[in-house]
Amino acid sequence: MSRKSSPATLALSYIGLALLYIPLVFIAVFSVNANRHGQTWGGFTLGWYTKLFSNEQVQHAAVNSLILAIASTIIATIFGTLLAIGIHRTPWGKKLNTFFDFSINIPVVTPDILMAIALVTVFGLFRTFLPCFEPGMLNLIISHVVFQISFVVLIVLSRLSSIRPDQIEAARDLYTTTTGAWFRVILPQLSTGIIAGALLAFTLSLDDFIISFFVSGPTSQTLPLYIYGSLKRGISPEIHALSTLVIALTLGVMLVVLLYNQNHQRGKKK
Repeated sequence: MSRKSSPATLALSYIGLALLYIPLVFIAVFSVNANRHGQTWGGFTLGWYTKLFSNEQVQHAAVNSLILAIASTIIATIFGTLLAIGIHRTPWGKKLNTFFDFSINIPVVTPDILMAIALVTVFGLFRTFLPCFEPGMLNLIISHVVFQISFVVLIVLSRLSSIRPDQIEAARDLYTTTTGAWFRVILPQLSTGIIAGALLAFTLSLDDFIISFFVSGPTSQTLPLYIYGSLKRGISPEIHALSTLVIALTLGVMLVVLLYNQNHQRGKKK
């Protein structure tokens, strides 16, 4: 028997949604406003997007952001999935399980500014032995993997908890190897968690500013860093256009995750 939400609950829900999305809507509106200065409407135009795409600095920052997001996501997804499988399928003791839970959740709850300072300190120590750890793309990729991997592990672990461990034994009873059981039985069921973790890691990398600000170099500027640098000169319609594209890409990735999970659940019910 379903229960209807009270009017107060619905009102608070709508207020929360409005606080979340109205600022994003205004950014999108300003990005197509022909009036460059002020908050008055000067007509519809896509000229700011045209200028944005002809800006070499934006193109360079966009390429850096995509390279960083794709590379760090691939690495974090591979190691995060393996780590989640190792934690879940290995009979660790209670103390070790507590240690793993604590270690995985630390990067999730640690403020970005503290993690950024810690990473800068570590890279500074590494540079005394290896010059490749100068501020730049390598440091960015490593830094993003550090905070991405925890999210991947948590999502994959939640999916693993719903997969019975005796499925491998059942597959081996049907004359398959342990490796074959993993690839033909476990990983297909785990694919939704892996993909969801990868897409979440991708969006986190794409939107990150604080950590990137501390570890980036002069030739590894990303889109969030470019937006921040441009704000010092005043908010222009090109920044609104760029912000709108970043928001659209982020929402698009999350929509893909939602649709994929829904289609997978429907396929399981059939």
